[in-house]
Amino acid sequence: MNAALLESARTIYESALDAVRPERLVREKVRREGERLIIENKAILTGFAAGTDLLAVGKAASAMAGALAGILGDRLSEGLIVGLPGSDPRLDRLKFLPGSHPLPDERSAAAGRAALDLAGRTGPGRLLIAAFSGGGSALACVPAPGIQLEDKVRVTAALLARGASIGEMNTVRKHLSALKGGRLAQAAAPAGVVNLLLSDVVGDDPGTIASGPAYPDATTFSQTAEILFRYGIGEADFSAVLGRVREGVAGRIPETPKPGDPLFSGVRTFVIGRNADALDAARRSAETLSFEAPVKKEAETGEARDAARSAMSLLAEAAAERPVGSRPLCRISGGEHTVHVKGKGRGGRNQEFVLASLLDLGPRLDPEGRLEGRDWLVLSLGTDGIDGPTDAAGAWSGPQTWRRVRSLGLDPAAFLENNDSYSFLKAVGGLVVTGPTGTNVMDLRLILLD
Repeated sequence: MNAALLESARTIYESALDAVRPERLVREKVRREGERLIIENKAILTGFAAGTDLLAVGKAASAMAGALAGILGDRLSEGLIVGLPGSDPRLDRLKFLPGSHPLPDERSAAAGRAALDLAGRTGPGRLLIAAFSGGGSALACVPAPGIQLEDKVRVTAALLARGASIGEMNTVRKHLSALKGGRLAQAAAPAGVVNLLLSDVVGDDPGTIASGPAYPDATTFSQTAEILFRYGIGEADFSAVLGRVREGVAGRIPETPKPGDPLFSGVRTFVIGRNADALDAARRSAETLSFEAPVKKEAETGEARDAARSAMSLLAEAAAERPVGSRPLCRISGGEHTVHVKGKGRGGRNQEFVLASLLDLGPRLDPEGRLEGRDWLVLSLGTDGIDGPTDAAGAWSGPQTWRRVRSLGLDPAAFLENNDSYSFLKAVGGLVVTGPTGTNVMDLRLILLD
């Protein structure tokens, strides 16, 4: 029966991914009516008739740009796409530049400078459509004066390894950048700007998506200093970074543009896709397959292994309490966990969640790997198809996984301690490999009980 659960899980997550494909979302939310551009049923008049430039940055940049180019037609003057290497859609009038992810490199810096140049050329009386999606913070990167690219790379790597949230990381990025935190809008002013956003952040804050290049920044140098202190970013290794932040706290360096700044008077912002859209599509698909499908609406955050422990307690309760003959269960949740890396292994937050779940369930399973005599399945994946520095989108486990663990004599605890979920799940056949999906709305988790 577990094979049937796995097939159901695949159907459900494929439906969720399909619902948040960028080209689909753009075509649903954006249309052109003659000389008017309509976004979510609101007309954009300023600049559209005079000509429009397009900037798309992020993991979904190529798909968003392709759909927008088709809608804009002869009103599209020029544009720039900054995406993952190998994602060039080869569109007329749109230049493609690859960046690097999850850490920026010289390609990212060149792409960031090109984005600022495009914004500066848009000019008064015209419109710049800025389509941003997750990954944009690394793919386009322009260090602030006094900061070298190497400084940004090292501080980003340190925060990633120490489990900083995306919001914390983007607060730091914005205060070390000449592009993020509203700086792109500064470069484009007084042109009209439309932010068209695909959210990969908890709360769908436009100022956090791709670090908010064309959106007012509510964070401060003081908050940046607190984050660096919290994660042990010390003077010896990060003197340039800490020096800039101290100057900012003292008021000797201008803050990022804040809410209420007149430069944002010509900026309109629309979040056209989010994690909740994927979860809702997963629910509909699960119900079509006859599952009872409760959705946890609050986005999950925090350490992956702690979240796994809580989720498995709920699964064990459901297995013990649900009467025989009840509908199969599919618990659906999303969000984005973190991993505090201490070991030397490979993996990602979704793989670590699945490994930690299996380790927690182990003592409760019978010799066949069942829970209270029932089949079960845990699946967690990144909607972008990329989980950490691996080729997997995420992973799954079920009764046959536990049987495989026993037959191979593996020690899940040792793999978890070394943050080596990838090696473990590859050995037991639990990896989910989709390749880059072209979208990015955080993670999707399914917990199924027969």
